[in-house]
Amino acid sequence: MSVYEELGGETVVAQAVEQFYMKLKTDPFTAVFFEDTDVVELTTHQRMFLTAALGGPDAYEGRDMRAAHAHVQILDADFDRFIDYLAETLAELGATPARITEVLEALEPLRVEIVHAPSEGSDEWGSLDPVGGSG
Repeated sequence: MSVYEELGGETVVAQAVEQFYMKLKTDPFTAVFFEDTDVVELTTHQRMFLTAALGGPDAYEGRDMRAAHAHVQILDADFDRFIDYLAETLAELGATPARITEVLEALEPLRVEIVHAPSEGSDEWGSLDPVGGSG
């Protein structure tokens, strides 16, 4: 049985995405990533992506991860924070620790597609995390 089925399918994935984005939009370090963003479109893509990532029907029609995040300077610390919120959300929805680990391990290879260090002199926003990395 897939994590998608184990958690309850489409309804639970929609709930997970809503909870996940609520956490991200209220965190001062991650809220900046959603300024001037069409959150409705973003959550639609995230539901498709998460459905596929959790082993549900693969209907993801969004851009590849590198293209989707190319305009955003996401650091390792930001990626870690996103992953932590996803793990927290999945736990709140009843996923077992083993299943959460499975999902996070499946998403970890996307780090190289999503994380972009800021270029020198750039006026683009990026991480506000003073730690600046995962260590």
